[in-house]
Amino acid sequence: MEHIDHILIVDDDREIRELVSAYLRKNGLRATAVADGRQMRTFLEANTVDLIVLDIMMPGDDGLVLSRELRVGRHKATPIVMLTARSDEMDRIIGLEMGADDYLVKPFSARELLARIKAVLRRARMLPANLQVSEAGQLLRFGQWRLDTTARHLVDEDGTAIALSGAEYRLLRVFVDHPQRVLNRDQLLNLTQGREAELFDRSIDLLVSRVRQRLGDDAREPTYIKTVRSEGYVLSMPVEIVEPR
Repeated sequence: MEHIDHILIVDDDREIRELVSAYLRKNGLRATAVADGRQMRTFLEANTVDLIVLDIMMPGDDGLVLSRELRVGRHKATPIVMLTARSDEMDRIIGLEMGADDYLVKPFSARELLARIKAVLRRARMLPANLQVSEAGQLLRFGQWRLDTTARHLVDEDGTAIALSGAEYRLLRVFVDHPQRVLNRDQLLNLTQGREAELFDRSIDLLVSRVRQRLGDDAREPTYIKTVRSEGYVLSMPVEIVEPR
């Protein structure tokens, strides 16, 4: 039986919930709409979904709080598209750092939201370009670090897990899928967010800085992610696939 993607809409605006739900159903998707974080938690306790459309500005727990909560729970791998009335660049960064996979500013068209949902789902299901890593619990080792592609976190030499935001994981995953290859900012934007995302150049520099911090890398003399002047960034270490113990 063909799988029909199930989308959960979390928004306190009833008109938006009804409009988006109706449009998604009209275009062949399943859609469930709830008004706040409490209703979202109740629904997800008994159900799984393929993607969550999450409004930032809501009473009670806002979308940033809920996104961070989702990223440490059993739904941590579920893609998130954030909705907000804010268009400030820093809000985009914060949303991505909290684990969002894409970002759409209100007012928006239901057609654009559908396109972004499909793009995020497509990216989430793509196999890596070269390593063809199975998501069945394998680890990717580079230097003293391992990247757990199922739990989506780093593991150090002592076996301690280092949490990553959704944006940090996607960026690091691109580097380990293309080791020892210089990637420019446009390539990193496209590989982590897709051409549909309206991100700005500095967002990649910020993410590289944050990932370096996770790796304990010195920004002035990095060991892992090196800056190639006028070209971009490169993961300098070879990568190997390691079966978990």
